[in-house]
Amino acid sequence: MSLIENIIRPDVRALAAYHVPDAAGLVKLDAMENPYLLPPELRAELGQRLAEVALNRYPVPSYAELKAKIRSRLGVPAGFDVVLGNGSDELIAMLSLACARHDLPPQQRPKVLAPVPSFVMYQMSAQFAGLDFVGVPLRADFTLDRAAMLAAIAAQRPVITWLAYPNNPTGTLFDADDMAAILRAVGETGIVVVDEAYQPFAQASFMPRLAEFDNLVVLRTVSKLGLAGIRLGYMAASAALLAQFEKLRPPYNINVLTEAAAAFVLEHGAVLEQQAAALRAARAQMAAALAALPGIQVFPSAANFLLLRVPQADAVFAGLLAHKVLVKNVGKMHPLLENCLRVTVGTAQENALFLDAFAASLSS
Repeated sequence: MSLIENIIRPDVRALAAYHVPDAAGLVKLDAMENPYLLPPELRAELGQRLAEVALNRYPVPSYAELKAKIRSRLGVPAGFDVVLGNGSDELIAMLSLACARHDLPPQQRPKVLAPVPSFVMYQMSAQFAGLDFVGVPLRADFTLDRAAMLAAIAAQRPVITWLAYPNNPTGTLFDADDMAAILRAVGETGIVVVDEAYQPFAQASFMPRLAEFDNLVVLRTVSKLGLAGIRLGYMAASAALLAQFEKLRPPYNINVLTEAAAAFVLEHGAVLEQQAAALRAARAQMAAALAALPGIQVFPSAANFLLLRVPQADAVFAGLLAHKVLVKNVGKMHPLLENCLRVTVGTAQENALFLDAFAASLSS
């Protein structure tokens, strides 16, 4: 056997690495980024703030100042704290590791449950931690199948149930009553993680309901707000849960530049709110323009992207690329997504370029 076969797990060897396509020279509408920079005067002030950071020192691992700003400015209820991650991806991995009960016999291995299609990292992090993943298909309109979810919870007793709110890649804002029923059904046998990565565009949140559910974890990121490059996520939950999750957090996981940049931008949160409002308005305009095209199905979205079903999605995707526009072809991710493309809402100029390229790709 080779070195790789001797040391690397078979399931890891069988995986393909997470692929991020090269977007050089393209209108980049594939990754749900906020397309807007900070205003020039804030960029200059931020540059000065970052220049004063002591790069020769480790971060102070408590991150007390940054956590206080997050609690006060991002809607964390009084009495609740947050744990920080290097993006929400690190927090997803930490939650999976914390709940992977390797002290149990294989036949009792804990389960992770989520509606599908949803964010791929829920399943991947479960696999990496040695947990079994159970996917419960959404309805054809991408809403939650409440009965199927409750039946799966009763049968599987999942240690983690993931609910993306809104959901990626569909943009669906699940029914809040259905989610509350899931939280109650899971009870003390597991946690329910409500992933609110796209909350600025949904204007709906389970964060205010933390006191209502002891098993609720609310997960967020600042990436979609306009800070994808600094890689910062945070999660809020009861003090008892956070105390356990904190044990898995690497002591210096948030670097000093990320800490300083996030603290600065949170002091100017009104700018981010204005950008989110502009993207919400542009989302509605783009959805209307797309829905007016023959044969195009536009699904309702509460995120900063739209999911479309088009005839011959592979050909349309290739046509968009030929016009230097990059979107996400999600048709192979799950049978429910057949012939679907996901497009990020961009600037007015980017959206106009996309619509022109999309119409040309359809006609060709």
